[in-house]
Amino acid sequence: MAQKVKLSTIAERLGLSTATVSLALRDSPLVAEVTRERIKEEARTSGYIYNRRAASLRTSKSGIVGVCVHDIMNPFYGEILKAVEDELDRQRQTFVLCNHYDDLSKQRSFLDTMLQLGADGLIMSPAIGTPASDIRLAEDNDLPVALIARTVEGSGVASFRGDDAYGMSLVVRHLIEEGHRSIALVGGTDQTSTGRDRAQGYRDALEEAGIAYRPDWWIKGPRSRHQGFDAAAEFLALPGSPRAVVCFSDLVALGLMYGLSRAGVRPGIDIAVCGYDDIDEAAIAMPPLTTVANGQAEVGHRAAGALLARLNGAPAEERLELIRPILRVRRSSLVRSDSTLPTI
Repeated sequence: MAQKVKLSTIAERLGLSTATVSLALRDSPLVAEVTRERIKEEARTSGYIYNRRAASLRTSKSGIVGVCVHDIMNPFYGEILKAVEDELDRQRQTFVLCNHYDDLSKQRSFLDTMLQLGADGLIMSPAIGTPASDIRLAEDNDLPVALIARTVEGSGVASFRGDDAYGMSLVVRHLIEEGHRSIALVGGTDQTSTGRDRAQGYRDALEEAGIAYRPDWWIKGPRSRHQGFDAAAEFLALPGSPRAVVCFSDLVALGLMYGLSRAGVRPGIDIAVCGYDDIDEAAIAMPPLTTVANGQAEVGHRAAGALLARLNGAPAEERLELIRPILRVRRSSLVRSDSTLPTI
C-alpha cells in the first residue's frame, strides 16, 4: 500500500511551512494566489486528500450545509438550489441534499443526521405538518436554519419566498382583463403557507372584480404534472363549465394542458390556462404558458446569504422576506371568453 501523503510532505517538497500549505488548501487570502496554485497543483499530482474531519475538529466547522426540499425533480426547487449552490460555493461550503416528499419522518431523519454530522447549517422547505419545535431543536443544538418557499409560524428563523398572494392575484386579474369571469383554480392545498396564500390571492382578485368565489371550482391536491393531467377530466366536469383556469404551478398547468388536449379541448384556444413559477419549460410549451415568475433564484441567493451570515455570528431572527413576482403573459391565456367549447 502506498504511503499516505501528508501536509508536511507537500511542505517539504515546496520548501514551505505546513501552516502555509494548510492555509493555501483552504483558499486563505493570507497566501499569495501564485503560491496557492503551486501548492494545489503539488497536492493534486501527489495524491493528497484534504482531511475534512480533522479540520472540523480543529475549527468546529464541518463545511457542510444540509438542504432539505420537497422534490428536486420539480424545476422550481432546482432553480432555487442552483442559486443556493452559487452562494455556498463562494464560502467553500458543500451542501448535502434531501428530498422529503412531504414525509415528516424522512425530514426528521435528515435533521438528525445533520446534527450527528455536525453540519454548519440547514436550508429547508419544510414538509407539511412541520412543527416549530423541530426547527427550534436544530437551533438549540447549534444548527442554524433558513426556510425557503414555505413558512412555519413561531420558528424563530428567517423565511424567504415569493409573494404568493400577490402573484396569484396578478394572473387572475389578467384573465379578468381578458374578459373572463368563470375562472377555476387547480392544485395546491390549504395545508401549506404557499397553498393558502395562492388561494387567497385567487379569491382576492375575484372579490375585487365583484366575482363570487365558488369553492367547488377549486380542485385541491394536484402538485405534479401527472396530477395536473389527471385533473383535466375533473375540470371539464365542473358545474358551470369555467372557461379559464389558474394552476398552482407550471407543472400542474402543463399536465392539465396535456389532459385537455387528450380530451379534444385546445388550451389557448378553447380554454385559457395559466401556471405559476415560470420554469424554463413554460416559455416553450405548446402553447407558451402564461405564468408568474416567482423569484426562485432570488429566494435561493437570499436564503443562503442569510444562513452564511448566521454562520458568521448574526443572531437568529424570525422574519419573512417576500420576493415580488412578475406576470409573464403568453399565448395560453389569450382566449376569448365567449368562445365555444368543442363537443367532446
